[in-house]
Amino acid sequence: MSNEYQRALGRRIAQERKRRGLSQAELARLIDRSVAWVSQVERGVRKVDRMSVLERVAEVLELPLSELAAEAPVVAATTEEMPGSAGLRLVLSGAHSLRAMLHSAPVPTTAEIKPRVDRAWELAHESQYVELADLLRGLVPALESAVRSAPEERRAELFDLLAVTYQACSAALSKLGEPEAAWIAADRAIVAAERAGDPLMMAAGAFRLGFVFLGARQFDQAEENARTAAEALWFLVDQGKPEATSLWGGLTLQRAVTASRLNQADAAYEHLARAREVAERLGDGRNDYNTEFGPANVALHEVAVAVELGDAGHALRVGAEVDASTLSGERRARLQIDMARAHAQRRQVDEAVAALLDAESITPEQIRNHRIVRQVVSDLLTMQDSPSSDLRELADRVGA
Repeated sequence: MSNEYQRALGRRIAQERKRRGLSQAELARLIDRSVAWVSQVERGVRKVDRMSVLERVAEVLELPLSELAAEAPVVAATTEEMPGSAGLRLVLSGAHSLRAMLHSAPVPTTAEIKPRVDRAWELAHESQYVELADLLRGLVPALESAVRSAPEERRAELFDLLAVTYQACSAALSKLGEPEAAWIAADRAIVAAERAGDPLMMAAGAFRLGFVFLGARQFDQAEENARTAAEALWFLVDQGKPEATSLWGGLTLQRAVTASRLNQADAAYEHLARAREVAERLGDGRNDYNTEFGPANVALHEVAVAVELGDAGHALRVGAEVDASTLSGERRARLQIDMARAHAQRRQVDEAVAALLDAESITPEQIRNHRIVRQVVSDLLTMQDSPSSDLRELADRVGA
């Protein structure tokens, strides 16, 4: 953020704070920052380098985020609809369970239906949202009918498959910035898992729900959801059950991210340390309940937490050493996004652009539809008097 932008943003925050009759101490308390931090920002000697913080300031000052973002090289969330969003919402809007209750249907074999469920998760991990919506348009009604037409001995298995399918839908909607729809999908996944009598699948639904709360900036709800689910699972982790360990680990990493968003550095790194210890016992090579939990994923979250806390040096050191080759394309691309954010915090424009181009080569749809990517690219554009052709072309592709 240039000094000119910093000063303009600081003046605007001070003006709106005084308009609301707040002292610097009162504003600091409301946004969970120190009085010194508020004073430095208002004087333009400290930058606001995290969108989550700017969002909180705008919320407390009762301003549209776009009004503050206009003064800073970050942008508010786009109002354009992302490809795939409408299709996934329509999947959730159909009265499929009602039709299934009133009309019996042939029940597909496991060999017929399970590959389609597995494919749904592949598409979610690859950020292929349009194709995912096309698949779910037929898969969800088929499973809703199957669980109600099947003989008793097959219902638990089919409810589990239905839960996994709704989890994939929720994961995609969370990444598309659709928290309300993602919450519906996660809740349906939890209900289906309960009807299957499968507590671990219920925990997987809670894991998906955590991403919904994080995406909606409902950090207290994210922590409560992850904490209670993780505590319920701990006795199974203590017994060495790997599937429960993967879920516990994923939930604990969510707690680390949540703490970082609340600027609670000690708590964030404590959760990471606990997750790392358990991950080393579990080892790589597992992907229970699509958590991808293991040492590599813990390292990826350490990078994300460090970036969120403004510790770019730590993020870059950890990111340079992590071997993410065993993880999904979505996770590998997210690592490069966080590395780009760390480089941007250090005003290393060329390195940040290179990281974003690496991410784009892995999952182009995710990069071109990612709010944080737009923010980073907008930041980078302000850091160079004459942006490089790579940066200008990337900005065009992501709509920055």
